[in-house]
Amino acid sequence: MTASHLEVLTEEQSMEAFLGSLLPRLLPADATFRIRSFRGKNQLLKELPSRLRAYAKWIPDNYRIVVLIDRDNSDCHDLKRNLEAEAAKAGLPTRSRPRGGAWRVVNRVAIEELEAWYFGDWDAVRAAYPRASAAVPGRAAYRFPDAIRGGTWEAFERVMKKHGYFRQGLRKVEAARAIAPHIDPERNASPSFACFRDAILEAAAP
Repeated sequence: MTASHLEVLTEEQSMEAFLGSLLPRLLPADATFRIRSFRGKNQLLKELPSRLRAYAKWIPDNYRIVVLIDRDNSDCHDLKRNLEAEAAKAGLPTRSRPRGGAWRVVNRVAIEELEAWYFGDWDAVRAAYPRASAAVPGRAAYRFPDAIRGGTWEAFERVMKKHGYFRQGLRKVEAARAIAPHIDPERNASPSFACFRDAILEAAAP
């Protein structure tokens, strides 16, 4: 069944700002969504079991729940396994384990953080911040967005400072609001972005 509404749970306000711009371009015009951001990854993981149990009691068949969390330093497979387990405990089938019917929950991990998705579409970054060098994606350290070492947001902050932006430190929500409108979902080179995008498109497909 096509999803008419998404309930999105994410760990921080910058991702909320980013998705607030991106989702209307992925969803049909008549679909709706609500984004709930938490005060960090730990709070989201702590509250997720009770949130999922509550959803299981009332969520309509044409609603989908999207849990989006940063990998950070966690093992991606362990993190995904834990998210899947919480959905199973709440009695909600997931995209990975639909149990023969339509899935209700999709768990997605941003590797390693939202800023990797910026490196995946550097043209969008340059549209928002034109002094950023066009050569950045060609450098070995940034060529594979999901494999950037040493912290993706820290790497993004270093690059932006070098080109005259965020000299007092990266303002994450501000950057998300500036970059998100320029993101082209089809050209983003981050595999974790593509996994997120494809799940949303599948949920909204007729």
